[in-house]
Amino acid sequence: MNTPNKITVLRIFLVPVFLLAFMLNIPFRFFISVAIFAVACITDAIDGKLARKNNLVTVFGQFLDPIADKMLVTAALLGFLSEKMCNIWIVLVILAREFIISSLRLIASAQGKVIPANIFGKIKTVMQMVSFIVVMLLYGLNEIVPLPFNLAIVSNILLGASAVMGIVSAVIYYMESRNVIDFTK
Repeated sequence: MNTPNKITVLRIFLVPVFLLAFMLNIPFRFFISVAIFAVACITDAIDGKLARKNNLVTVFGQFLDPIADKMLVTAALLGFLSEKMCNIWIVLVILAREFIISSLRLIASAQGKVIPANIFGKIKTVMQMVSFIVVMLLYGLNEIVPLPFNLAIVSNILLGASAVMGIVSAVIYYMESRNVIDFTK
């Protein structure tokens, strides 16, 4: 297994560690969780760059990397949902988008074609990761010094904005996939 794939596997192992830290009722759990989450996000950037730079792109890595990303996002959303930090509809929209885009990519793959990541998908990912990190930092800060605003509203606005970007990117992926996928097969 090459180094980029090992980094992807590390991200997968960080997912339950993140969720465990998030769910434990310990001091500074949100700060601990955000640190683990941030490390996992950084591994997402590193593995792809290393693979492309050193010509180490593999089918295994192309398959596993998006799964690792979806596992991390799903774990964070489940944690947020369990702590009433976001609305269930936001979770549904974000996860439905991920299933739809994964399905389009699988269909394309079955037809011997690839739907590459585009700038809108990358913006969606950055918005998600940043909003997740900000939400956890705010909740962590609120445990130390109560904040003068409703955290649930702020959390829903941030996560909702990333869900809207997810919808925008999904529509663009679908429009682009019509040129790649033969939907009559």
